[in-house]
Amino acid sequence: MTDRAVAVVRAGALTTVQDLGRTGYAHLGVPRSGALDPAAVRLVNRLVGNPETAAVLETTVDGCALRPRRAVTVAVGGAPCPVRVDGRPAAWGTAVRVPAGSVLDVGAATRGLRAYVAFGGGIDVEPVLGSRSTDLLSGLGPAPLTEETVLPLGPDTGATVRGAVDAPPWPGPPAELVLRVRIGPRQDWFTAAALRTLATRAYRVSSASNRIGLRLDGPALERALHGELASEGMVLGAVQVPPDGRPVVFLADHPTTGGYPVVGVVREADLGAAAQAVPGTPVRFTPVR
Repeated sequence: MTDRAVAVVRAGALTTVQDLGRTGYAHLGVPRSGALDPAAVRLVNRLVGNPETAAVLETTVDGCALRPRRAVTVAVGGAPCPVRVDGRPAAWGTAVRVPAGSVLDVGAATRGLRAYVAFGGGIDVEPVLGSRSTDLLSGLGPAPLTEETVLPLGPDTGATVRGAVDAPPWPGPPAELVLRVRIGPRQDWFTAAALRTLATRAYRVSSASNRIGLRLDGPALERALHGELASEGMVLGAVQVPPDGRPVVFLADHPTTGGYPVVGVVREADLGAAAQAVPGTPVRFTPVR
């Protein structure tokens, strides 16, 4: 393997390769997948001089550690976390040069859940259906990282560490998650009281949440219809209501079809914040047209 590569020293709880996802295949049963916080991916890629579509690493909760075989420019963003190179503190949210053989340690998130690590040249694993993203539901893309993983990097972009970068400020992980939701298409499956509950009551992020969906604890939504619904297409941000009545907001690795009624669809622009909401975070839905 070329020395344009990084070896995994510590894989962390769940670290995957992600880009902006594979679109256009839902009719074949293939989810979009991709990074849960795409704005963070675009920013870290810009910081190292990559196209915004380049593949990066998405860590969960406790980060990861990596050893590049050649010197490379790196940026860590998304959830705030300590960054170290060979044990010495390094900058978060800006470009850092990591020497060959040094260990880049991305620590546990101090707020939020998911950090993103971009390398100059991008992670150059083989694309599957036009994307390098790991899809945990379908199994497409590279497997989650382990301590034996070695990842190839693309050609050096030639980016250098600069004192100023054209990038907006990093948004902080939310203390309260406010999700704008368009009601429907199956609102008739729920009582009027259930729709009022969705719009006025608070929920909390469940610890059972993952890349497939944001599960919520809180008041159950009462059904007006109690029969079975034929399986139908699902979209990113769909708020599906399983038999226990507690909403699930579908995220990047969601299935393309499902048989539980969808009470509404959250605006895609709000889902990046959902990706950083830790268990226990208050959640409110705001109906919009």
